[in-house]
Amino acid sequence: MSHKVLSRRDLYGIDMGITAWYTHLMKTAISVPDEMFKEIEKVAKERRSSRSEVFVTAVREYLEKRKSGKLLDAINEASAAAETAEEYSVRQKSKKRYSRTVLKERS
Repeated sequence: MSHKVLSRRDLYGIDMGITAWYTHLMKTAISVPDEMFKEIEKVAKERRSSRSEVFVTAVREYLEKRKSGKLLDAINEASAAAETAEEYSVRQKSKKRYSRTVLKERS
């Protein structure tokens, strides 16, 4: 009598190794133009990575640039506000002190 060794797939109906890997990732489908797909394939081959890794890298870079852009917008908005009398006074005093100390040291 022959006994078959049951695999995880036989026991659970799915390959648990692959499933365990994908439980931490979101799988999605997107449509891209053919030319872009060819370029993505080329980049993936050059990097010896998957197309998914190319997409993840591209999206991560996009999100970082977006976050940096929002930060820059916030900085620009804050610096565009009118200077208060107190801020003006502090800036003028700082300029005078700079002139007395730093510029004097250079001469």
